[in-house]
Amino acid sequence: MIAAGENIRMQRWVLIVSVCLLLTKVAAYFLTHSVAILTDALEGIVNVVAALLGFYSLHISAKPKDTDHPYGHGKIEFISAGAEGIMIFAAGIFVLIEAFNKLIEPAPLESLEVGIALLAITAIVNFFMGSLCKRTGNKNKSLPLIATGNHLHSDSYSTVGVLAGLALIFVTGIYWLDSAVAVIMSGIIMYTGFKIIRSSVAGIMDERDKALLEEFITVIDRNRSPNWVDLHNLRIIKYGSTLHLDCHLTVPWYLNVHEAHDEVEKLRNITEKTFDPAASIEMFVHSDGCIPASCPICIKSDCHVRHHAFQRRIEWKVQNVQNDRRHHAET
Repeated sequence: MIAAGENIRMQRWVLIVSVCLLLTKVAAYFLTHSVAILTDALEGIVNVVAALLGFYSLHISAKPKDTDHPYGHGKIEFISAGAEGIMIFAAGIFVLIEAFNKLIEPAPLESLEVGIALLAITAIVNFFMGSLCKRTGNKNKSLPLIATGNHLHSDSYSTVGVLAGLALIFVTGIYWLDSAVAVIMSGIIMYTGFKIIRSSVAGIMDERDKALLEEFITVIDRNRSPNWVDLHNLRIIKYGSTLHLDCHLTVPWYLNVHEAHDEVEKLRNITEKTFDPAASIEMFVHSDGCIPASCPICIKSDCHVRHHAFQRRIEWKVQNVQNDRRHHAET
């Protein structure tokens, strides 16, 4: 809950700052009538709407699970990020159309020095806010904050591109460069929107997070208990601040229910130490009894009911731990 509160506070600041920067960009556009600055102003509108969506999604995802949502409310974050990506992509298309229209009929620009100064301020503030969002989002593993941080960084980079174009126009007086800069920036904006949409769809479809799996499997393999004969059918998904993990853990067949439960608790303790302690972790572990084919890979040295001698220790990796079958010497 501490992480959720920090995420919401960060998103609230993003909303406040986005509104201020939007007003600054709109003022710069009306002063200069630059379509390149219009690009930034439109992205500023997207920033405000995205901040509202992000604030709402973080508030919803922080709610505890209930009877209607037994897995919690975390998936709202993927929907929020997807909506933000769609808006960014749509803004890029609109700017592209406007840029081509202005390219056909270029018009003189006014008060360029004032517009350049205002945009420079917005670029600096956006980059600073984006860095704060990404740092907080990575720490708390929040997709909306990471998406917002990436968007703000992209916005600051595109603003720098616009500034470079405006400076060139100011020096050369070639006004069609305004539209050319807007065309380039629209391409960058659409690409950013596509990447955010892609990541949100991956979350909605429960696409595996390979980095998350590798981190978990590496730690578990390094801290393997002698009674953990085998680990398979592992799946991990993350909704908001809740981590859902289920797997099959093979233990010696002669352990009683309480002893097998103790092994599962060892796995839970290591999991809780591996991931953010503020996150909620739900584990569903099915314990299997070992079979004779497990003996060649079993590292338990004090087993007195072996059917086969120990041959080798199998290193647990993403490729073999995700399979829905016990490991054996040939795995």
